[in-house]
Amino acid sequence: MTNIAILGFGVVGGGVADLITNNSYQVARLGGDDIRIKYILDLRDFPDSPFADRVVHDFDIILSDNEVDCVIEAMGGSHPAYEYTVAALKAGKSVITSNKEVVARFGDEFLALARENGVCYRFEAAVGGGIPVISPMISCVGQNKIREVRGILNGTTNYILTKMFSFGASFEESLKDAQDKGYAERNPDADVLGIDACRKIAILTALVSGELLPTDRIHTEGITSIRKEDVLNAAKVGLSIKLLGRCVIGDKGMQVMVAPFMLGSDSPLSSVSGVYNAVEIIGEPIGNVMFYGQGAGAGATASAVVGDLMQIMRSGRSYAEPVWTRGTDGICNFADFEARQYIAICGADRGAVEKVFGSAQVISEGEETAFITGIISEKTAQEGIKSLERLGATVKSRIRLI
Repeated sequence: MTNIAILGFGVVGGGVADLITNNSYQVARLGGDDIRIKYILDLRDFPDSPFADRVVHDFDIILSDNEVDCVIEAMGGSHPAYEYTVAALKAGKSVITSNKEVVARFGDEFLALARENGVCYRFEAAVGGGIPVISPMISCVGQNKIREVRGILNGTTNYILTKMFSFGASFEESLKDAQDKGYAERNPDADVLGIDACRKIAILTALVSGELLPTDRIHTEGITSIRKEDVLNAAKVGLSIKLLGRCVIGDKGMQVMVAPFMLGSDSPLSSVSGVYNAVEIIGEPIGNVMFYGQGAGAGATASAVVGDLMQIMRSGRSYAEPVWTRGTDGICNFADFEARQYIAICGADRGAVEKVFGSAQVISEGEETAFITGIISEKTAQEGIKSLERLGATVKSRIRLI
C-alpha cells in the first residue's frame, strides 16, 4: 500500500483524488501497488465530499506520519509550497507538484534535497498540463544535441489569439470571451503578460541546459499589444501569431525569451489552436519532435501528477532525474538575438522604410505602413525604429518572425 497526502483540494488536488479513486484498477496495475489517500491538507472543510474524513488543517500531521510515502503539492504559489516541499523532502517523503511557479524558482534546491534524502521530486504537470514532455526530455531525447526548445505554453493566450484570427475580434473582445468561458482568470495578467509561459520556459531551459535561470533574466512580452490590424496583415502573407517560449542554443550560449511570433504554415506550431499547448524540440540527430495536448484542466493535470506517482512506485530513485544549478552563465544578451521583424508604423512611407531598413517586404500601405525586414538583431531593430521616429513616424506594432 502506497500512502499519499494531497496539499490543496482545489481543481488539481480534487482531480488527482478523483482519478486515483475512479481509475484505481488501472493505477494499481501500472504502479504495482494500491494507493491510499491518507490525508488532504486544506484550509477549508468539505463535509459533502467522499474524502471529508481525510481532510486535515495542520501540515505537521502529515510530516510526522511515517506511513506517508509521497506528498502531492497542488497548492500553487511559492509559499507555503516552498516550506512544505523542503520539510517533506527532508523527512524522506517524495514530492510531486503541478506548481510551475515553485519549480521555476526553487527546482534546483528541491532536486538536490531529493538526492540527499534518497527520495524523488517530480513535476511533469508543471509544463504542458497533461502533455508528457518532462519525462521524455529527461529519458528519451536528452542524449541529443538540443538546438532549440520552443512551444505554445499557455492555453489562455493561445485561445485569445485563435479567437482574434478566426473571428477578427480585438484583444479586448477575445479576452472577455476567454474569461466568460472560464479559460482566463478575472485578473489575467499571469497569462496575457507572459508570466506563466516565462516560468515554463525557465523549466524547459533547465532541462536542456542544466541551468535554472532567474525568470527576471528571461526577456518576456505578452500579447496585450497585438491588434486586429496585425492579425489581418499576418493573414495576408499566410502567417499566424502565437505566444511562444523559446530557448535557442548556439555556440556562444542561449537566447531565452517569451514573446509573440509570426509563424508560417510550415511550422507545426502554427496549427495549434484553442486552449491547446505544444512543445517542439529540435536536436541532432533526432530532428524535430513535437508534444501536443491539453495544457490545463483538472483531468489533464491530474493525469500527469498520477503518472509521476506511478513512476515513483515502479522505479523509485532508479528513474533518471535532472541535476540543475542556478545561474545565468549560459544566457546571452538578448540585444544580439536575430530574427526577421514585422513592424507597423504611421507617418512614414515605403521610401522611409527602405532608407532605414533597406529592402523590406511591404505588406500594406496607407494610413499605416506594415513591412517585414530581413534577419536583423534586436539592437539593429531598435536603432531602426528610433531612426523612423526621428523621421516623424510612430511605431504601432513590432512582432518577430520564426
